[in-house]
Amino acid sequence: MTLFVVLVIYASSCKKEVLTIGADLLPNGDFVSIKAIDTLSIFSYTGYTDSVRTDNPTYSYIGQLYDPYFGTTTAGFVSQIRLSTKWDGLPFTVDSMKLFLHFLSTMGGGTDATHTLTISEISDQIYNDTAYYSTTPINLTGFKVSDIALPSLRTDTINDIELNLPGKGVEFGEYLTRDTTKLFYNNNVPDLRSYFKGLYFQMNSNSDPLMVSLSLVYDQSTYYNYFVLFVHDDSGTSKQYSFILDAKNINASFNKYTHDYSTAILGDKIVHRNTNYRDTLSYMQSLNGVYTKVALPGLAKIKNDPSFGKVAINKARLVIPVHFTKTAANPFISKSLPPQLVLRYKAKSGIKYPVTDYLLASTTLDLTHAFFDGQLDTVAQVYNFNIPDFVQKYLNDNTGNVEPELEIYEGSRSPSQSVIVPAPTNAIFQVNKSKNPVKFEFTYTKF
Repeated sequence: MTLFVVLVIYASSCKKEVLTIGADLLPNGDFVSIKAIDTLSIFSYTGYTDSVRTDNPTYSYIGQLYDPYFGTTTAGFVSQIRLSTKWDGLPFTVDSMKLFLHFLSTMGGGTDATHTLTISEISDQIYNDTAYYSTTPINLTGFKVSDIALPSLRTDTINDIELNLPGKGVEFGEYLTRDTTKLFYNNNVPDLRSYFKGLYFQMNSNSDPLMVSLSLVYDQSTYYNYFVLFVHDDSGTSKQYSFILDAKNINASFNKYTHDYSTAILGDKIVHRNTNYRDTLSYMQSLNGVYTKVALPGLAKIKNDPSFGKVAINKARLVIPVHFTKTAANPFISKSLPPQLVLRYKAKSGIKYPVTDYLLASTTLDLTHAFFDGQLDTVAQVYNFNIPDFVQKYLNDNTGNVEPELEIYEGSRSPSQSVIVPAPTNAIFQVNKSKNPVKFEFTYTKF
């Protein structure tokens, strides 16, 4: 045992000698130091932009959502329709018309509630290469089909529904085909899009608001959302024509959102949005509602400190604790909060971009953006965001193009007609002087 102890001491002494030998011969610039900072100043507040760009969306939404903290959100969408096959030009009689929809998510709606759709003809032509916003005014011709009753919907699966239009849809079918010379598509002359410019989809509920989603993006296999017109000719032969929403040749479309915070009954009705008030809570809302800003003035001090010189970022992680209270209506945190969130920054031009760490993911190898993370940790009840690349680029940037400020939002998902899309959800974060505030874990190597 004595011999073993002597050998260990000897080995330790030799190791220390090897590590330090010659150190006095090297210039100080050849050494690096690794340091961690956990005291960088950081604060958060709630922002809101009532008008956001929503043209050619990945997903469209119809209906209403109610949240006691966020109030009432109302959604609808505008879209052109496209004839799937060439019109044969023969005389016909309209028999009926039906609407087929493929709902990817369903949220809300009580068992005794009645929900109906209204589709209204728009009077202004819309275009694929034009920007449209959540507040874009919608002018209508006055023609509409109301009281299209929705069946009972399940919230845990995709719902494929077949809707009978009032009066068997004869009035709509006759109106749509009143000028058969326009039932074609041509980018050089006035066609169906100039004759029948599109539809505005809205939902009405007598109680218990309901929100559903669908995708107007063609999924490379079949159509999911369309009208079918049933007719017969003079000989009695039946025919049918489809007018497609999720067409292969994309229809112009955009989403409409409104948020009414005055109907909230918990919290402060988010009255401090777009101010620098440092509340103990900040908010992030789906469907382009309020979002949380995270300011990192401590990074600006590092960038402007000449003593830091060359710095390599080893670790930069934001830890955002959530405010979640288990209730009978929302017993599970995983079903009450978004499964993953994203960070973005605003350039000097005003354009917002996802942080570079999120974009580093390979579309084939890292579909979940595992390095960036951003996923809900249901045990710790936090979201973790790894952003060393963004921080490094910010510190190295000499143009002043980027400010040390980030926004938390819920990113869009790749459209798929065969996958259940998570219903829109909101999040509340513990920030500033709360008992468990936002943290910025920062480790760097100084040369």
